[in-house]
Amino acid sequence: MNSSNKNYNRAYNKLLLIIILFSPIFLYLIPLDWLNKQHTICLIKNIFGIDCFGCGITRAVLSGIHLNFEKAINYNKMVVFVLPLLVYVWMKTSMSFYKKTLTSR
Repeated sequence: MNSSNKNYNRAYNKLLLIIILFSPIFLYLIPLDWLNKQHTICLIKNIFGIDCFGCGITRAVLSGIHLNFEKAINYNKMVVFVLPLLVYVWMKTSMSFYKKTLTSR
């Protein structure tokens, strides 16, 4: 691998690491009031008029990120599984890209 490819890969990994590390902050900045005013894109809800198992999970996760766990559980009870799983995947991905950035010298 030549030096220009190494520099490109290192810069690419650094950019991805920055995006991954700051993604919870970007999600925190999304106002829940704005999200509640948006029309649902759930096909089951739009066609049949009933909630599916995933309805409200986006609002629940964002409420969890805002540390409003009572509201999060009211939106969708599955948030008690989804939010910790997302945190785990975020941490694992962050560590992976951090190690790639350190070893790409």
